[in-house]
Amino acid sequence: MRKFINKKIAKLLNCFIATTEKNNLTMQQCNNRKFCKGFTLVELLVVIAVVGILSGTVITLINPANYLKKGRDTQRKSDLSVIQSAFEIYKADLGIYPPQPLPSCGNPLTAGSPPSTYMRRFPCDPRNTGQHVYRYVPSAGNTAYSLIACLENTSDLQKDPTNNSAYCTGGTTNWSYTVQSP
Repeated sequence: MRKFINKKIAKLLNCFIATTEKNNLTMQQCNNRKFCKGFTLVELLVVIAVVGILSGTVITLINPANYLKKGRDTQRKSDLSVIQSAFEIYKADLGIYPPQPLPSCGNPLTAGSPPSTYMRRFPCDPRNTGQHVYRYVPSAGNTAYSLIACLENTSDLQKDPTNNSAYCTGGTTNWSYTVQSP
């Protein structure tokens, strides 16, 4: 086995030496030998170009930005549901819904004497900038409320029938989603 490998290596070296020294063995003859086969630069470039075009097409069809918007919208809906649950427990204990202002993002929701914690960390909108913050609109006397988030995916099936433009402007880039007290 060792002799066979040594012979192959010797032939390969002879092929390269012969082409560089311009001996009787030309590059064409070297390409016809089994041990000198490989890919040319042109072949590699063609394959890289085809892979690039295919990956670009797949990425365009998948549209990862749209999936990220849907993921953030799902997080918003989940957060509003968690806030709604905490508000219902708050009302069961104190008889009314929380007054304005709500705790800022990441802070606890506490009330009562002695203080009870209804949420350890008040959730933040995934983007938490500009229009993308959770809005709380209590009724007079804190007997009812609306929680509003701006969805990025305007084709979401659970969005509000009409956009609440007081909180979510644009209509084509975002749309309101409202949860109300039961």
